[in-house]
Parts: sequence; C-alpha cells; structure tokens
Amino acid sequence: MVSSSYSLNMHNILLPTCILILFALIKTSSGQLSANFYASSCPNFSSIISSAVNSAVSNEARMGASLLRLHFHDCFVNGCDASVLLDDTANFTGEKTAGPNNNSLRGFDVIDTIKTQLESSCPGVVSCADLLATAARDSVVALGGPSWNLNFGRRDSTTASLSAANNNIPAPTLNLSGLISSFSNQGFTTNEMVALSGSHTIGQARCTVFRNRLYNENNINSSFATSVRANCPSSGGDNNLSPLDAATPTSFDNAYFNNLLNQNGLLHSDQELFNGGSTDAQVRTYSSNPATFSTDFANGMIKMSNLNPLTGSSGQVRTNCRRTN
Repeated sequence: MVSSSYSLNMHNILLPTCILILFALIKTSSGQLSANFYASSCPNFSSIISSAVNSAVSNEARMGASLLRLHFHDCFVNGCDASVLLDDTANFTGEKTAGPNNNSLRGFDVIDTIKTQLESSCPGVVSCADLLATAARDSVVALGGPSWNLNFGRRDSTTASLSAANNNIPAPTLNLSGLISSFSNQGFTTNEMVALSGSHTIGQARCTVFRNRLYNENNINSSFATSVRANCPSSGGDNNLSPLDAATPTSFDNAYFNNLLNQNGLLHSDQELFNGGSTDAQVRTYSSNPATFSTDFANGMIKMSNLNPLTGSSGQVRTNCRRTN
C-alpha cells in the first residue's frame, strides 16, 4: 500500500508538470503569431504596405472599403489564410465566383501591386494572409478610422472552399437572428457583430442587393428611399452603386449608426440592427459615442484577424497571391 504522504508528494510533482505541458501546448498553438515576426526577415514590410494602401485609397477612396472587405471575406471562410485571392484554374475552383464575391469583391490588383513590392524587397517572406490583414487595418486608418495592433506569421492556404464562401459569409438579406448566428459560428458575440457591422460606414453596394428594401420594406425613411431609388430602379441597373453611408461615405466614423436611428440603413441587414430588437441599445451607444465604437471595432478586427490562421509548417508563403507555389 502506498503511503498518503507519498501520494501527496507525487501529486505535487505531477500537477506542476501537467501545467507546464499545458502551457507549452497553448504556446505552440497560439504563440506562432507575433508582433516581431518580420523584424529581421522583412523590417520594411509594414511601411511598404501602408504606403501602397495610402496611395490606392488616395486615388480612389472606395478602395479602402474594398480592401477591408477582402480581409473579412477571407477570414470568414476557413480562417485568415488568403484563400479568397486564389484564381480559378482548369483543375482548381477558388472562392471568387461564390455568390457573395462574384462581380463584387475588388482590390485584387492593389494586393498584386503590394505583393510585387514585398517580393522585390523580401522574396518569399511575407504571406498574402498577413498582407491582407495589414492592408485592411491601413485602409481604415487611411479613411480616418482607428488603428490596431496586429501579430504576424499567418501562412497561405493551398486550397479554397467555394461552398464555405457561399455559406459562411453573411448575406445582406439576413434578419437579426441570422446575423447573430452567422457571426456566432465564427466565435463572435452579438456585441462584436454590431461593432464589426460598423465597417459599413464606408464603401458602396450594388442596387441588386438592396432593391427589395427600397421598394418593399416599411422601416425605411421615405425621403431616403426616394433619393436612392433615383439610382436603383425597380428593374435594371443591377450594378448601379450607392454608398452604404450616404452621410459621410468616405470617412470611417460612426455616422452609420446615426443612419440606422433615422431608418436610413441601405441594406436590409443594416437596418435589422435597429429594428426593435436586442441590438437597438448598442446602436444608440455607438451613435452617441464614437470613441466607444472605434475601440470596439478595433478589438473586433483583432479577433477577426486571428481566426484560424495557418502557422508554422502549415500552408505556404505564396510568391503570387493568385496561385499556389
């Protein structure tokens, strides 16, 4: 029979050992992204990306929203792995022709330009996934929004998922429960969903995705509906564009939430955030507290940029973001 004192001593030895092993596993799984990942291998990567993003946004303010959206549509499909950038080939189907992306996502040429500059400076070093995460942040900053700290070391996928792109990216026709569920599937709380929806303070949408709201919904400001209908007829003009935030369309601010209070949400999913439901109070808070929105949005973006990244020996660092090596 083993003495109780021996058992106690063994327990005291084993417990710290188990804790150390657990910490080691946690560090292995989450510690491969770091702020200093490119400190020696490509110290200028951040300035290269920010300079190119500033130039692109200066040429066309809408590009800021497009680059932010690219990152979002990437991360919501099997994690932030740059799968959204892969072109279709004779033997490979990517995500670009998925319903939420086809004839809608843009900014690929800007990503190509930045990647070429990075390859010239640091060949084979900076991943397309890290490029997307950084370009999204720099785009928000370029339009007057908040910045946030990023960790790096994401690697690029060699695969893509058309079905996941069709199923995971929240549609502009979703009601509040659908939005909550879509974001919850990615690990986001309802509050984080509302904060991230504030990205619609910049960018534009095609008539085809909000026409039904203009002509068939009642929770819309009549003057607003009339003004938008001028560029979105009941039939035709599917690709005509309207700003998601008509008040300050090229400034990253909290005007989006003020629009919702006035029933000036362009998309059905936008107005669902302020339609007598559980998120009304948060919309009111953001409409009157821009600093709170900025903080919550930045924190939400940090969380999104860390969705299931490939690290270590997984994936690859593509030399061309459109195709695998």
